[in-house]
Amino acid sequence: MARAWQRMLSGRRLDLLDPTPVDIEIEDIAHGLAFVARWNGQTRGDFAYSVAEHSLLVEEIYGRMYTSATAKTRLTALLHDAPEYVIGDMISPVKAAVGPDYGKLDDRLMAAIHIRFGLPAETPKRLKAQIKKADKISAWMEATQIAGFSVAEANKLFGIPDPKIIDGLSINLRPPVEARNDYTARHAALLAQV
Repeated sequence: MARAWQRMLSGRRLDLLDPTPVDIEIEDIAHGLAFVARWNGQTRGDFAYSVAEHSLLVEEIYGRMYTSATAKTRLTALLHDAPEYVIGDMISPVKAAVGPDYGKLDDRLMAAIHIRFGLPAETPKRLKAQIKKADKISAWMEATQIAGFSVAEANKLFGIPDPKIIDGLSINLRPPVEARNDYTARHAALLAQV
């Protein structure tokens, strides 16, 4: 049988087919996400736009959209793409081509991650939909600012964002170590409030 585990920098051995919360470490997640490029790396700038950076932006947008959000729901937003630290960030057309097995793998990893940090194994549908709205706004910003999409094209694909929600926000392209450190710090701040 083929090996189905990956050794993490923390020394943990994560079984991708049967992940357990005890093998999940935030430092591994933050490090992995800081080196995974959104948009398959097809963005302008000297640094890739990482999933860690995207996750920080989605959590910020989510908090702006839902001002009564709790630390627990904001933590869920921050971790919304956490499984990508080991399975990478596939663009939607590739996910569709791969089929349902990708989704099952993602769901198993997400459940282990959530349990590790005291969240429900499965994100409630309403919260998932709210985070998806924030995710689409982030995608719109990324598409128009760094991925070469016109505003009209982004509006068609992701919807037109509320200008008040994105006021003062911009896409940050920076070294992975900075995104990793900010992701870890934000996680710690939210976890301390849960």
